[in-house]
Amino acid sequence: MSAPDAETSALLEKALAEGLELIGKARDAPSLEDARVRSLGRKASLARARSSLGRMPEVQRRSLGAIATSVQRRLEEAYRSRKEAFDALNLEKRWQEERIDVTLPGENPPVGGLHPLTKTIWEIVDIFIGMGYRVAEGPEVELASYNFDALNTPYEHPSRSPSDTYYMDGQDENVLLRPHTSPVQIRAMETQEPPVYIVCPGRTYRRDEIDATHMNTFAQIEGLAVDEGVTMADLKGTLGKFARTLFGKDLDVRLRPSFFPFTEPSAEMDVECFVCRGNGCRVCKQEGWIELLGCGMVDPFVLEWVGYDVEKYSGFAFGLGAERAASLAHGVSDLRYFYENDIRFLQTFRGVS
Repeated sequence: MSAPDAETSALLEKALAEGLELIGKARDAPSLEDARVRSLGRKASLARARSSLGRMPEVQRRSLGAIATSVQRRLEEAYRSRKEAFDALNLEKRWQEERIDVTLPGENPPVGGLHPLTKTIWEIVDIFIGMGYRVAEGPEVELASYNFDALNTPYEHPSRSPSDTYYMDGQDENVLLRPHTSPVQIRAMETQEPPVYIVCPGRTYRRDEIDATHMNTFAQIEGLAVDEGVTMADLKGTLGKFARTLFGKDLDVRLRPSFFPFTEPSAEMDVECFVCRGNGCRVCKQEGWIELLGCGMVDPFVLEWVGYDVEKYSGFAFGLGAERAASLAHGVSDLRYFYENDIRFLQTFRGVS
């Protein structure tokens, strides 16, 4: 064997010995990968020995080439064997860390809850159902005849202006999005004879500027009682019981004169501030009272519209916004909070009845 052949052969034997030693000393996957690069990479001893074969005669090249191939296979087998061992250890470690005890109780998924406005509406409706009322509903897209004409609202009334009411067609002021649930009362009276005791919850729409106390879409709850001998005393007694049930049994209530086209006489009902008990505070704006709803005795015009005998029957009606009732009951200063879907705000009502 010539000197170059002996030198190349020694280089291959050294590459094998060093490679096996590096692979054998590897203690984890990263160090094993480093050993592979140092023993089988382009700058390893084996690669340098292979590069020298090109300058040798064909006979020596074949002989030493077979030896180089054998060295490479042995190193690759050693690397593969160690890698499989590390993979097995890693898999066992993962099994230990990630295994699941199927005997443990599972994790319950997050459970949603009722929106605070929905809870408020249900609570108010439940109070009136307890007094013998039933729930009535109607369409949100309404005819002007039910929404205005039947409720004694003349054509020149500001509420009929397109600046106040959403009309479905700008050229046709006959179909609109209802601004209150009063049309439900008209439809209910058209389909039944007195006595009528109904509460009408539903979505309503008005062209209001959105701010802390106004929304252009909101929930309203109206009520109607028509029977023989119904008086203003029945109105005050009914609404007083409702307010005390909702806000507190020891709160006082009062009625203030007001005006609505479909009631005569009309009134605004206030409740004693449940925070300061009439002494004046930020919630009641230092007045000691909080305005809750509008009400009054049903105008005879409305009863005649549906064909009731005004000499025999009388009634009262009232209406309030669910957002206002909810904000007063829970001390919410801005109605917009109810519609922003901030989960942090909504979660404060979990468990609140």
